[in-house]
Amino acid sequence: MQKPPISVVIITLNAASQIEDCLRSADFADELILVDSGSQDGTVEIATRLGARVVTQDWLGFGKQKQFAVAQARNDWVLCLDADERVSPELKHSVLEAVANPDFLAYKMPRSNRFMGRYLRHGEGYPDWSLRFFDRRHARWSDDAVHEKIITDVPVGRLNGDLLHDSAENLADYLDKQNRYTSLQAEQLQRAGKRAHLGRLLLSPALRFVRFYFFRLGFLDGLPGLVHILIGCGNSFMKYAKLIQLSVISAQLSAKARREAPDKTSDD
Repeated sequence: MQKPPISVVIITLNAASQIEDCLRSADFADELILVDSGSQDGTVEIATRLGARVVTQDWLGFGKQKQFAVAQARNDWVLCLDADERVSPELKHSVLEAVANPDFLAYKMPRSNRFMGRYLRHGEGYPDWSLRFFDRRHARWSDDAVHEKIITDVPVGRLNGDLLHDSAENLADYLDKQNRYTSLQAEQLQRAGKRAHLGRLLLSPALRFVRFYFFRLGFLDGLPGLVHILIGCGNSFMKYAKLIQLSVISAQLSAKARREAPDKTSDD
């Protein structure tokens, strides 16, 4: 049976424990592409065995790496996955219907995040709408090093069925990743000329908690939901704290450069 003209693209680094389930959930696609940035744990061998085409590319940052992966596809319709994500049967059905008779050129789907042993259905963990399925002639990944997003100027449709985010991380690893993300976010904000102040440092986490725990019903996800939201609030705090630190360091370096610069007003 001929498979639909869909390319599934995945970026990886040492994802041997996750990649098989990911690829098997997407085996309805005509093409599976894995862009690997130097795995040493058997990721490439597993993907090759399951029929994926593997391309090696040094790390470019999340946005650029994912766009590079999209560019490797032989089909214009692409479904972008992470190694720790699975296509649910209902989502598979929706994708196949969409590509057979597309009403839109880009689609987003609800993503359900598994955290501390539970799929979150409220708060900031759900529906977590993610634009992942699109005609690449009308959409592309941004160049952002972190919190990358799809850029498109066409209307975006919605698919039924969850994209299951089944991270195998323990809490310590999850926190380590969040720490790296907040550093990248702070650096990105500084490059954009943004500044943080005490009010934003304090209010941003508090407003985030009220929004997701109460208005978005995060309390219905029990203890995992509470922990997930509190970590998100901590991330907001740390992002702005790191931005303040970067601003202080930048000001100190500028002051030092001025002190060490020769006095051009003095006579020779």
